[in-house]
Amino acid sequence: MSEEQLKLLLKGLIKLPNETEWVEFKENNSDPKVIGEYISALSNSACLHDKEKAYLVYGVSDIGHEVKGTNFKPKQTKIGNQELENWIATQLNPRIDFVIYEFEYESKPMVLFEIQPTFNTPVAFKNIQYIRVGTYKKHLADFPEKLRKIWSKDNMTTFEDEFAAKNVDADEVLKFIDYPEYFNLMNLPLPPNKDSILEKLCEEEIIKREGYNYNITNLGAILFARNLNNFGRLSRKAVRVIIYKGKNRLQTIREQVGGKGYAVGFEGLIDYINDKLPINEEIGKAFRKEVKMYPELAIRELVANAIIHQDFRETGSGPMVEIFDDRIEISNPGKPLIDPLRFIDHSPKSRNEKLASLMRRMNICEERGSGIDKVINESETYQLPAPKFIEENNSMKVVMYSFKKLVNMDKQDKIRACYQHCCLKYVSNEAMTNSSLRERFKIAENNYSTASRIIADTIEADLIKDYDPDNNSKKYKKYIPIWA
Repeated sequence: MSEEQLKLLLKGLIKLPNETEWVEFKENNSDPKVIGEYISALSNSACLHDKEKAYLVYGVSDIGHEVKGTNFKPKQTKIGNQELENWIATQLNPRIDFVIYEFEYESKPMVLFEIQPTFNTPVAFKNIQYIRVGTYKKHLADFPEKLRKIWSKDNMTTFEDEFAAKNVDADEVLKFIDYPEYFNLMNLPLPPNKDSILEKLCEEEIIKREGYNYNITNLGAILFARNLNNFGRLSRKAVRVIIYKGKNRLQTIREQVGGKGYAVGFEGLIDYINDKLPINEEIGKAFRKEVKMYPELAIRELVANAIIHQDFRETGSGPMVEIFDDRIEISNPGKPLIDPLRFIDHSPKSRNEKLASLMRRMNICEERGSGIDKVINESETYQLPAPKFIEENNSMKVVMYSFKKLVNMDKQDKIRACYQHCCLKYVSNEAMTNSSLRERFKIAENNYSTASRIIADTIEADLIKDYDPDNNSKKYKKYIPIWA
């Protein structure tokens, strides 16, 4: 939020008749443990009262709501070697989002914590759940009826529909949103006047009208922000590109954090990544020496997937691209909604359907269900090891490896490539054969036994099966994925 927006918000909070169960006023009590307990209590209470946000305000007296200012400076406060904000976040479970603002109101220093309400799961601080009862902070366990209500609450509002900025006027909308680039990406003529521009942005739900002013949706800000730093917590969702020296994370050469919205900054992001990728060595007659190690189409699709399929409710992190000498890793917060083994054939599921739809309409990513197929196909064309899809605790990672000869691939590399090749054939209404696998690995025809060994290992790994078990000719057998 801008300082003007913060002032308007605080003015409204001060007008509340008494402290509510979703707002707490303090002056200078900056005990980190107390702050953590209040964040738990306020988040749980905001859930119960169906509030969009909860607030912890420093610099206002709890009686009379008199503005006094505060000497608390949370962004300069540390617990050991950790910043206060990070320390509190690590003690919360689940890790709901909160943003700390420091600003002036009536020439007095103020601090405001904007806190996300929880849904389904009560928030605990240091394994204890708190709740507000009237103006008091209590243990939630002592109020089982409130506990039951939180467990039964569902978040019916999607991330895209929530507001990144509220109550901004028309000029601020056009200042914060890169509307010319929106019309450019949509291949639409720029309307002749401000009202027509705003009407189109409303139609796309990039903004929503409220009285004489507007609210900018998360959808609008995350895709079309001129600068994500204008939208507080959304700045944490900017794409990070980190380039390392060697094959590990011991030495960082460069780190770049995106500043624009995903849509308006996408082409620049892809150009930046491709510019930093290594050049391929000569692989054969089909390739010149000056060829990028990784196919641009595959990089483009994987970065778009990381953006589209991330879980925006996972706080403190966004999509990340890490470049090593021998591989590139592209990750995003949030577990995948489908089994990574079924990425090639399964109809895609997304937490962020509006965002995905807009990005497809702007041709930033491929049509539904075709993206990963193209990644696998490009990897085979470039004779790269098969991409590796890794589901981690609260994130998804895809690893693309640089060129490696078959003799230098380990058993798992070969099994993964065989399985993906089999899936690719199956979704193309074909079946994998010894011949097609030899073509994938560029194995000479007289070495068909090498391909047979890889196929046998992949069958043993329970990833593929015989299409016709009664056919006893290994050379002419057909294979399909185990799930087919």
